[in-house]
Amino acid sequence: MRVPAPGWQDGGVTQVWTVVVPVKRLDAAKSRLRGALPGRPHEALALALAVDTVEAVRACSVVAEVLVVTDDQAVAAATGAAGARVVPDRPAAGLNPAFRYGAAVAGDGWVAGLTADLPALRPVELAAALSAARSGPTNRRYVPDAPGTGTVLLAAPPGMPLDPRFGGNSAAAHAASGALPLLGDWPSLRRDVDTAADLAAATRLGLGAHTAPLCGTTTPTASRPV
Repeated sequence: MRVPAPGWQDGGVTQVWTVVVPVKRLDAAKSRLRGALPGRPHEALALALAVDTVEAVRACSVVAEVLVVTDDQAVAAATGAAGARVVPDRPAAGLNPAFRYGAAVAGDGWVAGLTADLPALRPVELAAALSAARSGPTNRRYVPDAPGTGTVLLAAPPGMPLDPRFGGNSAAAHAASGALPLLGDWPSLRRDVDTAADLAAATRLGLGAHTAPLCGTTTPTASRPV
């Protein structure tokens, strides 16, 4: 049985979600983005994506806790400073085991798994998606990425395993596993960043304070709606 997460309770309290964010070691993270920013260290970009994601989740009105699963000390330090609870990736067996481990650590409440590459994420969009996940059928729910083939968010109600299927064609894999899609108008939530083209699209939406300077954006979060 999972232990209830700190601050979790229902009934009149809106901050009910624990969001699990696994982050790879920076030297192995976001390999398809290598070279996307000439003259910038790849590890700096991967770290910025993760920290901007965590900061947006921390600012979300329905989130009680952000749980980062990582074995990278730089990630642990930066996301911890951003307000996340950091635990080591004890399975050390890839993304889905890290999600399962984080969900087990999170506690017996509303738990969501989120990818760590959402630098344009707006807290209000995440709040809308998580609130939608609590309405309708009591089931696992997922948000597909912008192309519709991947998954950026997977949510589970109390007592139901997260059962993540992230990876290639994960939207279809999550649907096949019984999860139901959430298809709101959430462009910043659905804009994960795997390629240079994805990063350009995220830049047009408005990047967070850590990714923006690396991309030469002069007005990061000050002009980005929450």
